Amino acid sequence: METMITLVVGVLVSVATYLLLSKNLIRVVLGTAILSHAVHLLLMTMGGLKIGSVPILGDHVDTYTDALPQALILTAIVISFAVTAFFLVLVYRTYQSTGTDNLQQMRGTNDE
Repeated sequence: METMITLVVGVLVSVATYLLLSKNLIRVVLGTAILSHAVHLLLMTMGGLKIGSVPILGDHVDTYTDALPQALILTAIVISFAVTAFFLVLVYRTYQSTGTDNLQQMRGTNDE
């Protein structure tokens, strides 16, 4: 199972890199969102996909699931949602002030 999720992470990182190298600001924001989700999946996979009982240590529990990776991922998801919302507002305001969402046109030079 971990191998399949690692391959999915690789595909997500590839898609995010493609979107980040785009000239469109919306694609760049989507690329950062996809990259953050890929990192969340990678951290979850590194924490281990274990099946066990609840993380309460007692006398009769042999195996338990560690809740720390899930708590860290949940915190990272909330932070990445806030950053994505900020990026979307920033792109909207940039579009309002410049009239374009093309990064090449915002640069003001026609090098290529």
